[in-house]
Parts: sequence; structure tokens; C-alpha cells
Amino acid sequence: MGMEILEEMSAFLQKGRAKNVKALVTQALEEGIDPKAILNDGLLSGMMIIGDKFKKNEVFVPEVLVAARAMNAGLTILEPKLIEVGNEPVGKVVIGTVKGDLHDIGKNLVAMMMKGAGFEVIDLGVDVDADKFITEAENTGADVICMSALLTTTMPNMKVVIDALKEKGLRDKYIVMVGGAPVNEAFAEQIGADYYTPDAATAAEVARDAVLAK
Repeated sequence: MGMEILEEMSAFLQKGRAKNVKALVTQALEEGIDPKAILNDGLLSGMMIIGDKFKKNEVFVPEVLVAARAMNAGLTILEPKLIEVGNEPVGKVVIGTVKGDLHDIGKNLVAMMMKGAGFEVIDLGVDVDADKFITEAENTGADVICMSALLTTTMPNMKVVIDALKEKGLRDKYIVMVGGAPVNEAFAEQIGADYYTPDAATAAEVARDAVLAK
């Protein structure tokens, strides 16, 4: 019985049906299903399927956003229970759009996919300077620093953050990831980032693998 309810939860999440997801999370908890199983086999598995479809262009940004909203609705009910059972996130990600850049759709998608991969996400918003990235990463004990840029003019600010990390002797402490429309593999290598990913779903997978391999 347990697995059926989780499969149903995953299916509703993929359709973005937040109300149904919330109801099923509540029901699963009442039935005594392990909160970790609800998270992994109900919510995260649904989000991973959406992420995979997004990569293959089978679904698009609006579908991902409604699925993520449904996941967050389920998480609000589940989170207190996860804390009770001591569920550790995979890791912590500090994410933001770099200084001078006010674009946030791509960043928001990556943040949602990171959550979907089991990360605790600290979203710094847009127009984030190097100081803020580093201070927040240090204060929260982050594993990953994720930077986004949509303008060619703001891309150099990614290097500013990496250089500041080097200056402070903190570069090796963090996995640094970059992304955004004008960014590519060559640029990431040139500025000394650890990873560049072309889309949000890949970013979450790469971050998860990198943190687990640490």
C-alpha cells in the first residue's frame, strides 16, 4: 500500500497538482510511512522525472515551475517530520545571479532542481556581489556556490567571486558551478570554475555527484 501512495504522489507532483500532493503527504504520514521514503520516493523521484523530461525538451519551464510548486507544497508539511527523524540534506547550495544582473528565471529553476535533488538551498536572489556569496557560503557551511549570469557584461563577475575565494584561501573549500545563456564550458574553465552545466536538471545531478564524491 505504501508504495502506491508514493507513486500517486509522484504522478500528481509531475502534473503540478499541489493540493493533491499535500493531501497525499498528510495521508502517508498518517499511515506511518517513513518521512524519508515520502521525500525520496514521492517528492524527489517525481521532480527528478520532470527534470529528465525538461532536459529532453518533453516539458518546458512552465511545467517545471508548477511541479516545483507542488513539491514545495508537499515539503512544507514534510519538513518538520524530516527534522524529527534527523534527515540530513545531501548538502548545502548557495545560489545567486551575479552582480549587475537582475535575471532570475534560470536561477530559480536551478534552485528548484537542487531542492529536488535533496539539497538545502540558500537563494541569495539577484545582483549578488562576491562578498555576499562568500559570507553566506561561510556562514551556512555550504558545499556548493552556484552562480548564474544572463548578460555577457556580467559574466566577468563570476571570475571576481572565484578570485576573491582564492585571495581568502577558500577556493578549495567549495564546489563552484556556473551557468546561464552566454556561459559555456570554455568560459568556465578560463575563470577556474569547477563545473558548467547547460541546464537546471544537469546542474542538480552534477552538484549531487560532486558533493557525494567529496
